[in-house]
Amino acid sequence: MNLFDITGKKAIVTGGTRGLGLSMAEGLMESGCEVVIVGSNEKVYETAKEFCGKGYICHSIKTDLSKRDKTYECFKECMNKLENEVDILVTAHGLQRRHSAEEFPIEEWDEVLNVNLNSVFILCQEAGKVMLQKGYGKIINIASMMSFFGGQTIPAYAASKGGIAQLTKELSNDWAARGINVNAIAPGYMATEMNEALLDPLNPRYSQITERIPKKRWGTGDDMKGACIFLASKASDYVTGTILPVDGGYLVK
Repeated sequence: MNLFDITGKKAIVTGGTRGLGLSMAEGLMESGCEVVIVGSNEKVYETAKEFCGKGYICHSIKTDLSKRDKTYECFKECMNKLENEVDILVTAHGLQRRHSAEEFPIEEWDEVLNVNLNSVFILCQEAGKVMLQKGYGKIINIASMMSFFGGQTIPAYAASKGGIAQLTKELSNDWAARGINVNAIAPGYMATEMNEALLDPLNPRYSQITERIPKKRWGTGDDMKGACIFLASKASDYVTGTILPVDGGYLVK
C-alpha cells in the first residue's frame, strides 16, 4: 500500500488561484485528487480551466470570504461540485494589511480577522460535519511564522495566524478520536506576491532574512506540495494538532 496515495479523494482548496494555495491545489491534483479551488475574483475560472486542460478534475468558485453568509454559501457550492463528499480541506486564503499598531484602522482589523480566521473556522466546522459522518477527513490550515513570532506593523495578521495555530489544536482535540486529522502548515519566508516588498534585494530585510535561512533561499510554492500531500494522506494518520513549519530551517536558526 502506498501511504501517500490520495487518488480519487475530493478536496477543497481556498486561495487556490495564486501563491501557495495554487501550488498546493496543483500538488493535490497531480496526486490524483478532484479539487474545487476557491478564489476572490474572475481568475479562479481561468485557473480551473487551465488545470482541466492538463487533464485534471478541477472546479472553480468565486466568492468573498470576508462575508459570513458568502462563506457558508461557498461551502454549499463546493459540496454541490463534489457531489456532497469532501475528504480534504486546505484553507490557504488570506490577506495582509500593514500599519503600526497605534494607527491600525479597526475596519482593517475586522477585515483581516474575518478573512484569515473567522472564515477558516466556518469552513472547518462545515467540513467537519461532513467528515464526522463518515469518520474520516484531513483538514490542513495555513499558519505562518507569525504563529510563532509577533512581527511588526501587522497586528491583525499576527493575531489571526496565532489564532489559526490554536484553532487547529482545538479542532484536533475535538475530532481526532472520530477520524479527522486537523493540522496546519506554517510556511517560512516564501517568494510570493504577499512578500513582494521584502523580496526587493535593496530592502535590508531581504538580506537579513535570507542569511537566517539555513537553506540559503526563500521558499516556493513547490516546497509546500510535499507537506500538503503528506498531511492529506494516510501517511499522516497519527499526526494531528501539529503546526508543521516549512521554512528551510528558519525557526531553528
